[in-house]
Amino acid sequence: MNKAFYMRVLSWIALPVRLYLGGVFLFACYHKIMDPYHFAIDVATYQFLPLYLINIMAIVMPWVELAAGLMLVLGIRTRAAGLMCSVMMIMFIIALMWALHLELDMSCGCFASSGTETDPISLKTIGRDSVWLVMSLYIFIFDTDSIGVEWLWRKTKEKRDVS
Repeated sequence: MNKAFYMRVLSWIALPVRLYLGGVFLFACYHKIMDPYHFAIDVATYQFLPLYLINIMAIVMPWVELAAGLMLVLGIRTRAAGLMCSVMMIMFIIALMWALHLELDMSCGCFASSGTETDPISLKTIGRDSVWLVMSLYIFIFDTDSIGVEWLWRKTKEKRDVS
């Protein structure tokens, strides 16, 4: 078998990976968009950003997560979305490591502003985010021709060009 075949297989394996990761980002952005005040408190609790950036981060980040999640699920610019997710995951991992370094007793704030008793940050949280980082890098590297809106558009265009 040739290299093109393997690249195509790797690209198609990316489909369930990007659907899962897109769902994660869509789920994660929901409470942040609906309740930016509590998300800003979560961001501030990390003691990582200067005060003047906390509200900007709390307002902008959820919409970036929404865009990346939609792009992954719909199959629009999936490699760019994979890169966006990779950058966000690196940021999240660094923030989590910072909070653990400071020995902060807090929840990660990833999916809801829940208390530390239900969702405390830990090495397990960093591990989970690291798996998502690997998944997003996989999408960025290998998702070159998987099914989605852009794939359907190309197929439709090819049919028109042949006719």
